[in-house]
Amino acid sequence: MAEAKKKYISVGIDDFSELINENYYFVDKSLLIKEILDSKAKVTLLPRPRRFGKTLNMSMLQCFFEKTDPTKLRRQLFNGLNIEQFADCMEHQGKYPVIWLTFKDVKTEEWSDCYRLLRMQIIKEFERHIYVRDFLSDTEKDRFERVRQGTGDLADFMSALLDLSMYLERAYKAKVMIFIDEYDAPIHAAYLKGYYQEVIGFMRGFLGAGLKGNSALNLSVMTGILRVAKESIFSGINHLEVRTFLQQDYSDKFGFLESEVIAMLDFFGLDNNLDDVRRWYDGYQSGKHKVYNPWSIINLVKNRGEYQTYWVNTSDNALIKDLLKRCTPEMKEDLEVLIKGGRVTKPIQENIIMTDIEKNDEVLWNFLIFSGYLTFENYRLVVDTNYAELLIPNIEVGTTYKISFKNWFAEGSGMGSYNRMLDSLVTGDSIKFKKTFEQFARESLSYFDMQGDAPENFYHALVLGMLSSLMQTHQVRSNRESGYGRYDVMIIPNDRSKPGTVIEFKAVDLDEKETLEIAAQKALKQLNDRLYATELTTLGLTTILKFGIAFKGKESLVLVG
Repeated sequence: MAEAKKKYISVGIDDFSELINENYYFVDKSLLIKEILDSKAKVTLLPRPRRFGKTLNMSMLQCFFEKTDPTKLRRQLFNGLNIEQFADCMEHQGKYPVIWLTFKDVKTEEWSDCYRLLRMQIIKEFERHIYVRDFLSDTEKDRFERVRQGTGDLADFMSALLDLSMYLERAYKAKVMIFIDEYDAPIHAAYLKGYYQEVIGFMRGFLGAGLKGNSALNLSVMTGILRVAKESIFSGINHLEVRTFLQQDYSDKFGFLESEVIAMLDFFGLDNNLDDVRRWYDGYQSGKHKVYNPWSIINLVKNRGEYQTYWVNTSDNALIKDLLKRCTPEMKEDLEVLIKGGRVTKPIQENIIMTDIEKNDEVLWNFLIFSGYLTFENYRLVVDTNYAELLIPNIEVGTTYKISFKNWFAEGSGMGSYNRMLDSLVTGDSIKFKKTFEQFARESLSYFDMQGDAPENFYHALVLGMLSSLMQTHQVRSNRESGYGRYDVMIIPNDRSKPGTVIEFKAVDLDEKETLEIAAQKALKQLNDRLYATELTTLGLTTILKFGIAFKGKESLVLVG
């Protein structure tokens, strides 16, 4: 127990050697080494969400396999770890030259800066292996120095992975291990910032040369968030094996198992209720396991058991926010189901072509799964297509959606305008609601880039925004039956003494030469004729607000019933 007292909790330390040498608490994932060796795979890609321990695991692989100077041996780093039980695996410790690259911080606004950072990572690795110059011909030395000094052209850097592996094999008389961490971080940034094709072109050449037909290669392991479609980057790498959390392989090597979470909480003397910890940070399906978000658990321990949204605060979620804003009305309806704690069934595909995300909801659903913003259950094959039930894994991730939905309107009209509109609605001030909604809609419709006269995008975004903002005090429902039809939006207060609301939206029919006034009157008449307020009356509400709202392009009109 005296030894245990010396352990520290690490936040953001992803260097395996530092973690062990400085006596930080380590959740033992060393059997990843055995699984990689047993697989006999030449090239393995292990996609997992961000902050799921990918970089630390890759650092562990480097420390295990890399042959080092006799004065800097790393064997002691693995004393007492699970891998030490397997003598056949330990025979591989410290036996191979290793190329280790991480692209996790290559996220820039412009391709020129991205390319510079990619080159810097490659230059750094060439510098680390500068001793191989002693084994090179004069021509090879010139080529090596062009890369090491950063003066080489695009062709020099695209062939750098292949060249360095061949040089290392010659120097060590042993085939090379190549470990590439977060290979797709530059691709995500490129998609968001508009230089996607440039990055894909470079990565296809760089990885293709180093991993396809490389006689110096022993094995390679890569991590990232997505499996970017094979035809985009991995064309021709026929020995590539991809293991996402849909498969059983490696399913307990990323993320914390519940037994590991219990052990960590106990070690640091925390008495958090396990059910609460589950609701906040568990719920990710990984093969047959349910795993916890490791970044969140580590921060929970660091902050002495305080529940916060640790994971969602590690990124600005720019890509997710942008994609959700532009998704179809049909997808927004499904998101409404999810944020209420429901499930939706969707086809699952592991290959992601980033440029298809905006064109195809199915690709976006899969992007959300593999990025960690959704999880899945009941994964199964139906005829020739895999399906699964999708759901939000936990409270922490649910917060991401709520913040995104609320912030849609903050960018379009400002949170003040949005909050004033909601406040007038829930307090029953119908006159103020009419005024604030019309102003709010005018500003927000411009932000949502409405096409034609259909308000679907704005309408579904509004429902999600209301749901996110009011769910602690109200139920927000849409397209539900009441009376003799389906209302558009109903807001039901948990406190039945407060006012309830029914809203019917109408788009102006220009073919019928409608005006905003006529369309809003039709909406109000439909609301009354079909008794849409029946559900509120049945619940015992005595104050019921009724609004008919008409849209014409970026104009709107609210009539009070």
